[in-house]
Amino acid sequence: MRKTPSFFKFSLSFVFLFFFALSANGQILKKLGKKAEKAAERTLERRVEKESEKKTDEVLDSIFEPGKKGKQKPSIPNEKNPNQDSKKNPTAENENPNGASKGIKIYSKFDFVPGDKLLFFDDFSNDFIGDFPAKWNTNGSGEVITVDNLPQRWLQMIAGYGTYYIPDLSELPEEYTIEFDILVDGIDNKTSSTATLEVTLSDQNTFKGGESYVQVNLPLCQYTAVGVRINSKIKGAGDNAKINNTVKADIRAVVVNKPHISIAVNKLRYRLWVNEKKYLDVPRAVAPNQQLKALKFKTNGIKDGKESVFISNIKVAEGGLDLRRKLLSEGKVSTNGILFDSGSANIQPQSMGIIRQISQVLQQDATINLKVVGHTDTDGPDDVNMSLSKKRAESVMNALISVYNVSPERLSAAGMGETQPVGDNKTTDGKAKNRRVEFIKE
Repeated sequence: MRKTPSFFKFSLSFVFLFFFALSANGQILKKLGKKAEKAAERTLERRVEKESEKKTDEVLDSIFEPGKKGKQKPSIPNEKNPNQDSKKNPTAENENPNGASKGIKIYSKFDFVPGDKLLFFDDFSNDFIGDFPAKWNTNGSGEVITVDNLPQRWLQMIAGYGTYYIPDLSELPEEYTIEFDILVDGIDNKTSSTATLEVTLSDQNTFKGGESYVQVNLPLCQYTAVGVRINSKIKGAGDNAKINNTVKADIRAVVVNKPHISIAVNKLRYRLWVNEKKYLDVPRAVAPNQQLKALKFKTNGIKDGKESVFISNIKVAEGGLDLRRKLLSEGKVSTNGILFDSGSANIQPQSMGIIRQISQVLQQDATINLKVVGHTDTDGPDDVNMSLSKKRAESVMNALISVYNVSPERLSAAGMGETQPVGDNKTTDGKAKNRRVEFIKE
């Protein structure tokens, strides 16, 4: 409904241009015969009608199909789009025939391994553009948006001091991982040094801070390197167990280029990566025998109307353990932690922690051969998914060969498409479970 006035402005502008064109060209038309004059007028009328119909369609789409095109923010400058479908640009600069991109090689020593039992996932694909997402709660404000040239949806956290959390994520296990993407807009060298994205794990699944928590502030400031700040408190442990420290780090260039954040909690230990680099590794930050219950986000020091912060692809999964032992003992391991660009076989670089572990199994035992099997959800035609699943398995196989020097003779690839689901394809969580890769000893 908000776009309706702009439509009428558009129509009035075209009417003005129409009559202006007739007036400006009056002397020329007088020299033409009646037939030529009428033909010229009909041509102008058809153009006005065509452009008006096009604008009308866009307005009606925004009203009756609000999730189709979406509310869009301006294009983010210098934004690299890792979700670009390789089929659209097979000779892209960051690709090579062996399937190992520059990004993948940078992540070749990345040691984060995501959990293998999905507890929560949200990419806001089931929410209407402009609405606050259904799985979340806030005491502030926010909305789901799309951004030019980026296919996924984002939660925009409106400037202020509101907290955003997931009510149904009511209890976290002792060992789990958290992943999400950050996008910023309007952040520049005048952004306050207190501007941060605050990520908190708390024992209270409410807006309150809690009696036990681990809190990290990721800096958004651009004019100076602020560092990554960590605070933690353990109920009943006294001041000696408190942590309040800033780790020296310069992530200014990283934070404006859609970084991927990875967090691993292994009992007392807390680790955090920004893209491929580990910035925090605290062995006793988490309360013993006290399960944290909530994941919370909060923006601090953001200037309203100028600076914006968005998050997407929030994933919480139990596990994050050593997959090498499971593969050796059981002869098979399945993971949904290897991520690909939407509709593509391009491996997202942050998935390399798993592939690295698999390569270590092969390096340790030269007698092991592996079959890599890809699986998809039910989005799209069956034959396309079957082909896509095999291409994704081949991409993983090629990464093992080109990045970790595994002999091609020890590997094979297959695709199962959508034929072997392990989750409900009608839900976002179920689809995420079905998009997986298996490694099977042969």
